[in-house]
Amino acid sequence: MSKTIQSVGVVGAGTMGNGIAQAFATAGIPVVMVDISLAAVEKGQATIAKSLDRLASKDKISEIDADAAKGRILGTTDYSKLKGADLVIEAATENFDIKVQILKQINGIVGDDTIIATNTSSISITALAATVTHPERFIGLHFFNPVPMMALVEVIRGLQSNDVTHAAVEDVAGRLNKTAITVKNAPGFVVNRILVPMINEAFFVLAEGLATAEDIDTGMRLGCNHPIGPLALADMIGLDVCLSVLEVYLRELGDSKYRPCPLLKEMVAAGRLGRKTGQGVYHY
Repeated sequence: MSKTIQSVGVVGAGTMGNGIAQAFATAGIPVVMVDISLAAVEKGQATIAKSLDRLASKDKISEIDADAAKGRILGTTDYSKLKGADLVIEAATENFDIKVQILKQINGIVGDDTIIATNTSSISITALAATVTHPERFIGLHFFNPVPMMALVEVIRGLQSNDVTHAAVEDVAGRLNKTAITVKNAPGFVVNRILVPMINEAFFVLAEGLATAEDIDTGMRLGCNHPIGPLALADMIGLDVCLSVLEVYLRELGDSKYRPCPLLKEMVAAGRLGRKTGQGVYHY
């Protein structure tokens, strides 16, 4: 038995949600994008329109295709519009209780054969799957920011996820021109499990005065061919997010190598969270 995904729902119109909606719409798949308030929905739709217009101005997509993609996205606050979707992706804030509340709402509306996915970057897929009626049709789909540009999707199987669900989301990732890697359920999955400790080590190097922030980032960009240095990347992600991820690893995995750098903790305590506050490692 196989399943082909032909219509999608996305819950959350923020940075990740609107990016996911854009990716599906650009690939020719109709999307219902739901958020709690009309203002959030309209902001998400405006972000998508601006992104598509920018791609069209750079000849990455034709104006006709950009307009067609906009037309495939229905923005709404009405969860009932998710009924009939083949796949619904929860892309809300990284909080277990909020995600469970949203998943229960989705679960009460969609059909028994709908795949429900979460875009979490750190929460247990197995634990979230246990909150829905058909946990075998629940899976993790971890997109990367900015979604329309980033080529990777982590497909995370919970203990309950079945092969039909896994195959269906792998297939649709390919239709989005993205590469899917399959990951077992564990804190941080694969990419963040490797990336965030690297960022933490960069903070230790900075704290020890081995080099300036600029030289640390230049070293990793030119020496390891990274497009952006780890400290600049931390500012982009948010220092508070980096810290909370490390704290999850330390708690869940119990290994002292995930101990957050005291300098990182100090900067978060000072409210220097990166780009979103105008100051982190760098000034913005």
